[in-house]
Amino acid sequence: MENWLIYVGAYLILATIFTQFYKIATKTLKKAGALTILLQLIAGLSALLLCPFFEFKLPTNVMVYVMLSISIVFYAITDRVNTTVRSGLEASTFSMLKQLSTTFMIFAGLILFKEEFILTKFIGAMLIIVSNIIIFYQKGKFEFNKYLLLGVFANISFTVALFLDVNISDNFNLPFYVALTLIIPALLIMIFERIKPSEIRDEFVNGNKKAIITTAICWGVSIVSQLRAYQLGNVTVIAPLCALTVILNVIVGYLFLKERDNLLRKIIAAILIIISVVLIKI
Repeated sequence: MENWLIYVGAYLILATIFTQFYKIATKTLKKAGALTILLQLIAGLSALLLCPFFEFKLPTNVMVYVMLSISIVFYAITDRVNTTVRSGLEASTFSMLKQLSTTFMIFAGLILFKEEFILTKFIGAMLIIVSNIIIFYQKGKFEFNKYLLLGVFANISFTVALFLDVNISDNFNLPFYVALTLIIPALLIMIFERIKPSEIRDEFVNGNKKAIITTAICWGVSIVSQLRAYQLGNVTVIAPLCALTVILNVIVGYLFLKERDNLLRKIIAAILIIISVVLIKI
């Protein structure tokens, strides 16, 4: 199980199922915050079950915990907002919008951290923006709606979390780390939105139980699979392969969720995103 290809394959399958079933789960939601918490808790517990299969270790540097704590706040914001965004956008469209975080990472590196300007990375970042314009440019105008704006906000929050969280997972037992980034955000959302345990229970009882359980398990295990692939392999190879989830979500969304509007645009946008990731990781 030390072959990164196994983990990439697992990630592609699990991440695609996760995106599709998350959309199904949102169709019966009563309270977005409660659904987010429910999914995070089950996903975190699913990740914990994998702990015995990985080396158990904890960091001794206090700053690692400080940076992780701050990043977890932004993960909580991202996960919470994304539930609302997923409820209003097609699964295939959301998977493309999600790629904006890569663009934000590049721009933040250039502007805030004065990183070296690399033309291929810049072109890749611009292609991600173009791909989203292709999707949201409708009937001669750019379609702004609250889901698009919230999606952009969620990607900015995710970018901040990633900057704070770079390589922190290497210091932990990997599934335990993933569980922390899911369960603690769930508790934060519960506290700040004042969501009662009864509301979380009702979300499960009255929701699509199959979709909820499938989404949550795939969420936790897919994160472990992706991070493990990055630990074992070369990021310049793995990142473009992981980006294939974009085209997979277009295909699966077309077949199973009947997301058949603007199919050609989605395919073009998905291909552009894959090309962009290749350019960024060259």
